[in-house]
Amino acid sequence: MRALVKTRPGPGLELIDVPEPVPGPMDVKIRVLRAGLCGTDLHLEGWDDWAASVVRTPLVVGHEFYGEVVEVGEDVTNISPGQRASGEGHIVCNTCRNCRAGRRHLCINTQGIGVNRDGAFADFVVLPATNVWVQPDDLDPDLGAVFDPLGNATHTALSFPMAGEDVVVTGAGPIGVMAVALARHVGARYIAVTDMSDYRLSLAKAAGADITINPASANLGVAMRDLGMKEGFDIGLEMSGAPSAVADMLDHMNHGGRVAMLGLPKDPFPINWGKVITHMITIKGIYGREMYDTWYAMSSMLSTSPRLREAVTSVITHRVPAENWQDAFAAARSGEVGKVIMDWS
Repeated sequence: MRALVKTRPGPGLELIDVPEPVPGPMDVKIRVLRAGLCGTDLHLEGWDDWAASVVRTPLVVGHEFYGEVVEVGEDVTNISPGQRASGEGHIVCNTCRNCRAGRRHLCINTQGIGVNRDGAFADFVVLPATNVWVQPDDLDPDLGAVFDPLGNATHTALSFPMAGEDVVVTGAGPIGVMAVALARHVGARYIAVTDMSDYRLSLAKAAGADITINPASANLGVAMRDLGMKEGFDIGLEMSGAPSAVADMLDHMNHGGRVAMLGLPKDPFPINWGKVITHMITIKGIYGREMYDTWYAMSSMLSTSPRLREAVTSVITHRVPAENWQDAFAAARSGEVGKVIMDWS
């Protein structure tokens, strides 16, 4: 089969033929139809320090995907060939304290598809049946391929009650824009978004943001003034990993405000803990998706809201055949892009 492989340590990937994966007794084999390109994949292709520390080559990369079930293991009883599915990319141990308590998203032994084991930038991918999320037959394949990042956005956005609240999203990458769509769906009053890219701010505006701010020319105080807000933001969703964005957010949170942080910074950075303490701000770290409450929540919301489906799908700006994967990576690196989808059908 075709697969996009990190064949050796160092920058670059290769589209080569490799043997098809064989499912075990509790596994499912899926023919990949669409795959989403993630920032993680850019790190792996570029081979930065993080990639070098976690990856053993050779490795089939990629973890965001949608496809058709073609084979199930002999002990799998709840999934059938022909069904369409996405996949939870975190494989957990089921034996640590958190797993046994039902908190699988906090598993201390998590392995990532396309990072620690062969992934989904290929004609076929194999994963445990417990990680397969069966989709409706009529779901748009492109939308099915972004359930992983949509799950990140959903986990972050639903961390705190949001109905009627004033929300700020720092970072208008694909997950940040999806979070905007979710905040609008669940009933936020005002939604402000900050990002250094005017292109991405336009995507956030289309997804439901009331106001967008480029930090090169203004800060969130301008957003508050233009929205007529007399107090700070109630909910902060940090999607950028940028220290300056976090500082601006914390400076404009209401007393008792709550912040969910998904963006991963490159390096450690200081925080004004005096303000966090005296303003009684809650900060919560977010990683991945809750297994599987997040999946239920996003599937249910999408199934009942055409507007939300349209807003999430609008994040997809580039669709590229798998054989042109270099173009997909170049587009993603440009920054002037939303979500990039590769077609493996």
